[in-house]
Amino acid sequence: MAFANRVLLPPIGGLLLAFCTALAGPALAADPISLRVEVYGFAGIHVLTLRSRIQEAGTRYAIITDYATNGIAGLVVDLTTHVQVEGRLGGASAQPERFRKDTRRNGVEHHDRIDYHSDGSVEGDATPPPPNPVPAAAARGTIDNLTAYFLLERQLARTGSCVLAVPIFDGAYRYDLVFTDAGPNVPPPQGAKRFGGTTVACRMTRRFPPGFPEPEQDEGAQQGTIWYARLLPGDVMVPVQMRLDTQLGVVEGYLAEVHGRGVDLNLTE
Repeated sequence: MAFANRVLLPPIGGLLLAFCTALAGPALAADPISLRVEVYGFAGIHVLTLRSRIQEAGTRYAIITDYATNGIAGLVVDLTTHVQVEGRLGGASAQPERFRKDTRRNGVEHHDRIDYHSDGSVEGDATPPPPNPVPAAAARGTIDNLTAYFLLERQLARTGSCVLAVPIFDGAYRYDLVFTDAGPNVPPPQGAKRFGGTTVACRMTRRFPPGFPEPEQDEGAQQGTIWYARLLPGDVMVPVQMRLDTQLGVVEGYLAEVHGRGVDLNLTE
């Protein structure tokens, strides 16, 4: 379990079924945004495909993300992950309510689930349990990582600024995502897949507060630069390129497709 003082939650299978049904319902049916990102490692080897879907309707939002390693990368780290979150929108804010993450890594399954409450308290559960459970007080006021990036994309659309620091609890670990401006004129990396339009570059760093050690094996990026562009109307910018430091080494990601809000772009054609 993720908390030292934990609250037992219902079986994850039933929760996921109910959650998926809720996401498919009419309350979040308004013109979703879908993206596909392809990630490449050393010598241009294709290592991972990421698909994400964002839905907004009124004061509600939902995000579903799936990613998996490909080809040679799968021989090093065989990873398949499904993540989803649902929450409330309010002006410039986005507050998660339910977060679920299911990962299969080298044949071992991990399940994380979190309920975020309006008073800042958090109830979470991780299977198998992490070696160092996060105290409930340390998780108070945190959000999930999908919502953190969603907040950044909404902030960029409003202000053009990357400056943002977000406390994260993902069911197993407590850390901070810190975003800073890398410069509006910083071009994306060169290469055949690079995005040729106007971008804003954000620097990302993942920091573990004192007393919360970094896991020995973790698929998350430790730091990197992400380039965002205004490809859609409305309140979000989207990532078009990224260069990240991961356990697979330095990888580069490229937006391959984006659909929604009257836009249909295939950037690989």
